[in-house]
Amino acid sequence: MRKPTKAVLTGAAVAALLVPCTVNAVANSGRGRPHQDTSATTLGALGKRAGLRIGTAVDTSALAEDASYRARAASEFTSVTPENVMKWDAVEGQRGRYDWSEADKLVDFARANGQLVRGHTLLWHNQLPGWLTTADLGADELRAVLRKHITDEARHFKGRIWQWDVVNEAFDDDGTLRDSIWLRKLGPGYIADAFRWAHEADPKAKLFINDYNIEGVNAKSTALLELVTRLREQHVPIDGVGIQGHLAVQYNAPHDIAANMKRFDDLGLETAITEADVRIPMPSDSTGQEAQAEGYDVLLRGCLLTRRCTDFTVWGFSDTYSWVPSTFEGEGAATSSTRTTGPSPPTGRSWTT
Repeated sequence: MRKPTKAVLTGAAVAALLVPCTVNAVANSGRGRPHQDTSATTLGALGKRAGLRIGTAVDTSALAEDASYRARAASEFTSVTPENVMKWDAVEGQRGRYDWSEADKLVDFARANGQLVRGHTLLWHNQLPGWLTTADLGADELRAVLRKHITDEARHFKGRIWQWDVVNEAFDDDGTLRDSIWLRKLGPGYIADAFRWAHEADPKAKLFINDYNIEGVNAKSTALLELVTRLREQHVPIDGVGIQGHLAVQYNAPHDIAANMKRFDDLGLETAITEADVRIPMPSDSTGQEAQAEGYDVLLRGCLLTRRCTDFTVWGFSDTYSWVPSTFEGEGAATSSTRTTGPSPPTGRSWTT
């Protein structure tokens, strides 16, 4: 879809992302339609004007238990990403025994609300089941296990997933491949294999490699660029690069994000902002909130200025359920809404991305 003039759209969309009451804020800004026309002033509608899907990560426990959260998730966004329920430990806690129930509920929710689903994630070094991490599997057996997992999950959701994060966080910040079980036992070829297996299982899904700290031009994003260039030359079926967009106001926003994204665009790859949030040292104040607005603005502008950037996903939309406070001590208020209408998140849960 061709993107219309971006200057007005960017301001409207950023304003919408950064306030608790999206509809009222856009209407009152004079940039949206009248307040009563809620269908025209949702985040999804604002994104549509720019040829962009606006999505959110979804906490399925909140979806089931918090009516306000469920209504906002259904009405504001045009795509959804599961926070945890498609990860390996969630779907195959015991070897060979799958539990797709929670993931299926989210996919059904999306379908009922006319939303697309970003699958997250087929291969990661984190949130692996105990039976896998404690077993001393040889290379051949581990490769077979990985192939079976990717094939089984992609086939289960075949035709229902728009984009898959096939490989998640494969690099360290210095641009070297992460020292994971996959690299140690299978070598760097595991990445190409994962994409080939996912494509065989679901040929129509868009396949992404996803990572953090690759917003700007740096050692990590350059190493990723070099990898995807090689994969394309080898005819590996990779369609896009997911740029997570986890930022913090105490660090400089990546103002070269558009230049960085253009490098992938020039290869013919799609790009997406997949996990946007901007955390603030607590308690937050006006200075922190202004810096946060700049962070969201930089991410969104980068996407709008990149021709093949297809979607902008926030990593949740209520701080009540945010992963940030339990992961970054003393930081919070990271999501697009600071309103907390629902219950407190359960304790002892892993809120990772």
